[in-house]
Amino acid sequence: MDFELTDEQKMLRDTARELLARNYDAEKRNVVVDTEQGWSPQVWKQIAEMGLLGLTFAEDDGGMGAGPVEVAAVMTEIGRRLAPEPVLDAALIPGGVVAEAGSAAQRARLLPSVAEGSVLLAFAHAEPGVRWPSTAVSTAVERSGDGWVLSGVKNPVGHGGDAHVLVVSASLPDGGVGLFLVDADAEGVSRSTYATHDGSRAAQISFVSAAAEQLGAGDAATERSGAGDAATVIESALVRTQAALCAEAIGAMEEALRLTTEYLKARKQFGVPLATFQTLTHRAADMYVLLELARSMSLYATLSLADGVVDPVVASRAKLQIGRSARKIGQEAIQMHGGIGMTSEYPVGHYVGRLTAIEHTLGGADDHLRVLAERLQPGIPSVL
Repeated sequence: MDFELTDEQKMLRDTARELLARNYDAEKRNVVVDTEQGWSPQVWKQIAEMGLLGLTFAEDDGGMGAGPVEVAAVMTEIGRRLAPEPVLDAALIPGGVVAEAGSAAQRARLLPSVAEGSVLLAFAHAEPGVRWPSTAVSTAVERSGDGWVLSGVKNPVGHGGDAHVLVVSASLPDGGVGLFLVDADAEGVSRSTYATHDGSRAAQISFVSAAAEQLGAGDAATERSGAGDAATVIESALVRTQAALCAEAIGAMEEALRLTTEYLKARKQFGVPLATFQTLTHRAADMYVLLELARSMSLYATLSLADGVVDPVVASRAKLQIGRSARKIGQEAIQMHGGIGMTSEYPVGHYVGRLTAIEHTLGGADDHLRVLAERLQPGIPSVL
């Protein structure tokens, strides 16, 4: 089996790498993250012009029609530079939900604008006090005339404070979960934005009888089938999010390892470089092994999606190794840098912060281990 990128995929990866490297180094990123918005509209425009915001949308919807492998290649470069722009939160994931479940009219109204960067979306699914992998949704909708009104609270919503349109999950009156489009500035919607510990932004969003449009409304096939439960669409979105986060973590771990090995070569102790101390080189080698284990599992999750297999078990397997590798690589990077690794001016601490955030998004390593262990049956060989 050939695991190498095609020439077109390499070109996409290299172009994304060049764009982000041109715009971000450690100092420039710190300046941008410290702004109120936390990301750069100028860089966002460049990302949109490159076509990355509509990467997975069909060409008829203003996108490139690319697949999971291309998404992984781009997310790895985002992780490598810690680019703070909400490519995943505001475009690829909620846009992918609209592309999968939206009607033709909804796709035509939203997706071209998302691809060009003028409209930001947010996927509002997580709720306060609900631990992954619970599927419970307390936010609810009810009929109001010919439409719907929605009430409840969602938190955290990645970059929810920036969104123009929210894709919200809510319990349906007759059971099941539906997906709804809500204008972020509509009456009955209130947002409280906050900074996360890795420098990103999130929001708590409250809905009080806010007008909502069901995703897929007006689609003849949906109306004929009577399909309203969107549980499968939500599961697909979460699996794709986990795979993308795994790819982003690979880029961050690669850079954390590079910074550490360069520091060991440059920093001297007792008149010789730290790289001459065997114990430290062994620890760096262990970091490399953990990175390659994580890379293999990230590739496993990506290629499974590319084959049309949307399996939460595959995502949990990948996320478990990513979480374990990220934690150990982050700890070793900080320790081998010493005091400088803890300063905000030096980049390695920011990589560790982002890796920690990824590890805790949609379940940490312990959560995924528990989920996988619960699938084991006595006397039946299983592979986690």
